[in-house]
Amino acid sequence: MTILGTQRMTLKRILLIRHGQTAYNVQRRWQGQLDIPLDDTGKAQVKALGAYLRGRPIGAIYSSDLSRAWDTACAVGQAVGVEPIVERRLREINVGIFEGLTHDDMIEKFPEESAAYLTGDPTYVIPNGESRLDVQVRAYQAWQEIIQQANGAEEIACVSHGGTLRHLLPKVLEHNLPDLNDIRIPNTSITTIACDGQHWQLGEIGATPHLLD
Repeated sequence: MTILGTQRMTLKRILLIRHGQTAYNVQRRWQGQLDIPLDDTGKAQVKALGAYLRGRPIGAIYSSDLSRAWDTACAVGQAVGVEPIVERRLREINVGIFEGLTHDDMIEKFPEESAAYLTGDPTYVIPNGESRLDVQVRAYQAWQEIIQQANGAEEIACVSHGGTLRHLLPKVLEHNLPDLNDIRIPNTSITTIACDGQHWQLGEIGATPHLLD
């Protein structure tokens, strides 16, 4: 991705971080924009993440306002001495009528809507929710503004959600990345986008070195 404007950026890296684990993640339920908190494992994950990132030159942290992301951002912020900034456009996709359901529940209760969504059509709007394209547009708008606001920092972090990151990455990298359907973005994983001063490139995706133990 070519950097906006002609001025050389001082920003070298953006860390895209998925929030810690919740009970709904374990149960494989659609969370969407339901404000589901971190579970005990998630709290341990974000503590480990903060310890791992301590000492990194993170100059700013932007986060979805949903508590699972915000609490993750606060753990990182405490470790690096930075106060997180709320960015609502980094929220998870609004899955509307699917919220709180498992995959099987979704198909049983809303067969037509499920079939339409599962085609992968980016423009399909989930009833009472939004489309994949809606998510990509709002998240990319946030990305562009964050880049401009954070220029001057060497490294920043954005804490968001699995679905949002999957829709944002192809836009940021102009589709120059592996098939995201084959890639895991685990809870508290770090996806690194590196800048050479003119272009953004994928460094690593879905990394969890802090969870190796």
